[in-house]
Amino acid sequence: MISRARSAMASAMSRFAPLPDPPYYAVIFTAQRTGSDDGYGAMADQMAALAAEQPGYLGMESTRDAAGLGITVSYWADEASLSAWKQHARHLLAQKLGRERWYEHYTLRVAKVERAYEGPEGR
Repeated sequence: MISRARSAMASAMSRFAPLPDPPYYAVIFTAQRTGSDDGYGAMADQMAALAAEQPGYLGMESTRDAAGLGITVSYWADEASLSAWKQHARHLLAQKLGRERWYEHYTLRVAKVERAYEGPEGR
């Protein structure tokens, strides 16, 4: 029983990006998907792999509910790194296709992370 609980905890923890101590930047992308896939899954996988190859990339966490609302947070070492990612040619194409095909609405927020805590024990 205890090993099953530890296994479940390890699986849940693997969904969290392993991050350094702050400060670093978080790009928070919240989007409502359209009903059409039209290549979305393949592009999302390509962008995740491409982002991970970029200088200053620290990690990513992502989730989506059954109604199509998703939140993806990517983490970057500095503002220059996240700005370079925003302007990457393949990422620019994905952004364009997202506006045209895949998203009914989205918001993007950039934040500097000054403090971070883990739990359940918290700080």
